[in-house]
Amino acid sequence: MVDQKTLAYINLYAVLGTLENLSELDPAAGALLTNKKPLSIGFEVKGGPSATITFKNGRCRMEQGAADCDIKLPFSSCEKFNGLLDGTVTPIPSKGFRHIGFLLKDFTALTDLLAKYMRPAPEDLEDEDFFVISTSLMFYTISVAIAQIGNNDKIGIFTSKYIADGDISFAIAGGPAATIRAKNGRLVTIKCEAEKPRAVMQFDSIKLARDLFDGKVNALACIGAGTISMKGMIAMLDNLNRLLDRVALYLA
Repeated sequence: MVDQKTLAYINLYAVLGTLENLSELDPAAGALLTNKKPLSIGFEVKGGPSATITFKNGRCRMEQGAADCDIKLPFSSCEKFNGLLDGTVTPIPSKGFRHIGFLLKDFTALTDLLAKYMRPAPEDLEDEDFFVISTSLMFYTISVAIAQIGNNDKIGIFTSKYIADGDISFAIAGGPAATIRAKNGRLVTIKCEAEKPRAVMQFDSIKLARDLFDGKVNALACIGAGTISMKGMIAMLDNLNRLLDRVALYLA
């Protein structure tokens, strides 16, 4: 069963949050951002998450909270916000109507490009550059979703309580890396390589990571074959694997 509140946290921080990485990885994303001055969009979900995405110099950054933004999009429930992502809800700004052109043109074009990478056509994946960007974006989305499930999903909360304090390195060899930081049963994802991890999970290639994300290979079989490397505190990694199973449910 998918919890709508947990899904809202994933959709905001993990999915829309990946716009940060899209603007870094694909020059075409930056070219879509035509604003001359910094512009920010705040998302405020009643009973759920809130965050602001600021667009500047062809890049964007997300921060928690929506108190200070140029355009504000309020949502009356987590279900309504999730409807924005699946295309069933059209939001009405409560602030920033004079920037509506940016919202309808630039921001929409950027999210459309993200959707193209996140749900790619098979023929697009035949292009090597597209394949690497698409898989990297999926990696970052999954990395952040792990923490959101660990902090909000009932089963995820139970699992995260058993993760010892410290950092887990979650990475693709020669590719993107993230740090899953555990403290007092709460998780946070940092989109950079862990400096002093207590445990490490690493895929030996970006192709393997893609096959795993797409459900084409079995994780346990890969661990047995050594193509997924697991080092350090195995108990931390066991619980991380449980959270990854939940990620598949929410991002299916």
